[in-house]
Amino acid sequence: MIDHVILTVSDFKRSVAFYAQALKPLGITTLLDYEGKDGHPDLKGFGIGKSHFFWLKEGKPDPQAVHVGFVAKDHSEVDAFYKAALAAGGKSKNHPKPVPNTILAIMPPWVLDPDGHDIEVVNKVRPGGRVVHP
Repeated sequence: MIDHVILTVSDFKRSVAFYAQALKPLGITTLLDYEGKDGHPDLKGFGIGKSHFFWLKEGKPDPQAVHVGFVAKDHSEVDAFYKAALAAGGKSKNHPKPVPNTILAIMPPWVLDPDGHDIEVVNKVRPGGRVVHP
């Protein structure tokens, strides 16, 4: 299990707006503003409930160095994320589509955020409907 990810973005306000809209269908909301001090940068935390696990900080991003995959409860959340991310200014890397005879019942969409980071949302379901992870 991952505790947290910090993603460096070039335009903090633009990226906060993008992720707030794109992650909302997954139940991930903005939770916490951390005012940096003692060399630690300002951060914006996103999460579910009281758990904040996805953070943004402003700086010089390296989109080739990061790939983030979020979990969706079902395929409707996958589709909702894809539509919300595009509406928020993301660019489509691929469209969600069925993939028979694999661990995935549907190919997850990959969206590029405003800095070009590769963001994926996946619902892993084995053939027969058994969910690999919630």
